[in-house]
Amino acid sequence: MVMPSQMLRFARWHIWLGWLAGLPLVMWTLTGLIMVARPIEEVRGTHLRIEQAAAPLDSLDPAPGFSALAQDTERPVEISFRMDWQNRTVMTAQYADGSIKRFDTVTGIRLPPVSSRQAKAIVARSIAGGEAVTQIRAFPAASAPFDFRRPEPVWQVELTDGTHVYVNRDTGDIAAVRTRWWRIFDFMWGLHIMDLETREDTHHPILISFATLGFIMSVLGCVLMFRRRRARRAR
Repeated sequence: MVMPSQMLRFARWHIWLGWLAGLPLVMWTLTGLIMVARPIEEVRGTHLRIEQAAAPLDSLDPAPGFSALAQDTERPVEISFRMDWQNRTVMTAQYADGSIKRFDTVTGIRLPPVSSRQAKAIVARSIAGGEAVTQIRAFPAASAPFDFRRPEPVWQVELTDGTHVYVNRDTGDIAAVRTRWWRIFDFMWGLHIMDLETREDTHHPILISFATLGFIMSVLGCVLMFRRRRARRAR
């Protein structure tokens, strides 16, 4: 049975822990509320993507592409064939270092990286409102923008509504869609896990410490509810 003196001690602990853990608890609640304020499809920009019907391959003769690979000093780890945005059958070779090369299956010629003009056409074709472009910038894999955070060479196509559409310069794929709301969500997520630098580390001492304090404070609060009930009965 918990003695009145112990209840008083619990109350004092609860107050001190409230000062320590109160701010993180408010922050977690607020950031959680903001993160669930919009459907996840809007956050990820899924609602902006225009569904593209899968295009079947034309009559395929892989010999020219394989001949080009035979002259390459590197050996790919994966080879695939697909119809690209120009309705052209392309052989894609991916290498161990993550690099990608594309070859025309008719001529066997290696295709150049996607140009800025092609990237704009891809966005206009694949994203709702994608024709309203304000600027386009190229980023190498080693220095990707913070709201992309992947080691891929991309075109950043910025739309008038602030959306950033990332087009892979090697494949022409839409690598990511970053809406303004996504960037707000990303910042809130960084606050939520207390990692504004990488926004990926969910296992670090600061977060674990405050979560532990918050848990202890919540348990003490539940225990103190019985004290309030006793006080009411005594009256």
